[in-house]
Amino acid sequence: MMRLPDCMQVFERGWLSSNNILFIDEQQTALVDSGYFSHAAQTMALIQHALNGRKLDLLVNTHLHSDHCGGNARLQRHYGCRTLIPVADTPAVAAWDEAALTYVATGQRCERFSFDAAIQHGDELQLGGMGWQVMAAPGHDPHSMILYCAQEGILISADALWENGFGVIFPELEGESGFAEQAAILQVIRELNPRIVIPGHGRAFDDVTAALQRAESRLDYLRTDPRRNARNAVKVMLAFILLESQQMSLATAITQLGGTRTITSSASLLGIEPHALIPQMADELVRAGAARLEGDMLISAR
Repeated sequence: MMRLPDCMQVFERGWLSSNNILFIDEQQTALVDSGYFSHAAQTMALIQHALNGRKLDLLVNTHLHSDHCGGNARLQRHYGCRTLIPVADTPAVAAWDEAALTYVATGQRCERFSFDAAIQHGDELQLGGMGWQVMAAPGHDPHSMILYCAQEGILISADALWENGFGVIFPELEGESGFAEQAAILQVIRELNPRIVIPGHGRAFDDVTAALQRAESRLDYLRTDPRRNARNAVKVMLAFILLESQQMSLATAITQLGGTRTITSSASLLGIEPHALIPQMADELVRAGAARLEGDMLISAR
């Protein structure tokens, strides 16, 4: 039976918000990742209930996509918690450069937050009275980190490995390397051989070998034809904003997403204009059962 240490709680969230991992011991309370902006009130309620009157001492972000750090500002205002972010993102956060932080490129929202220090590859954090090794995990995001506790064989994998896949390989959409980095981090995880993986999205799992096989197969499929990664990126972005709004017209989706850098670069790779590509991806979401289409209105099935 899969069992986590008593000092750890995992709040499994929907796909709009990343999972939150809360650590409580006698010396410190700490949270890894804070969910999406529109779920910040829910994140706060979950944390307050679990802490039962204690304050949150430390907040750690694996990476700064908006679904992993959108609750930061609210938690900082309430608790004054010390906040650690990946070192490569510190200039963009200090200047609050929403283009560099990808919020403009993806059409997503994140309230401005601050940081106290950075984490980088090779660091060790004390969470729940246990040592956690910080490891660079580029691929999905070039600045992402994962956390590994050798004592318990537990990996916090962020979006580097899910039970069924991994996050969109965004760098490849703009002509930068991402597939090779994703392959490398999957190999690192294989060598770590964790007992349990807590992903950024979806349930924690212990059949890590099978998950790695699925992820490697998925990566091979994308690498064989990079246009597949571009189509997947557009579909994921459309699904993301649909999860937030629950329903929107195709015209609104085209207006909201069509001019974003991620969509335009994906469309360029595919040789299709964004106004034609977005309805195609809406049809794929409908065929997959993730949405339904009523006239011009796309409605989330989740």
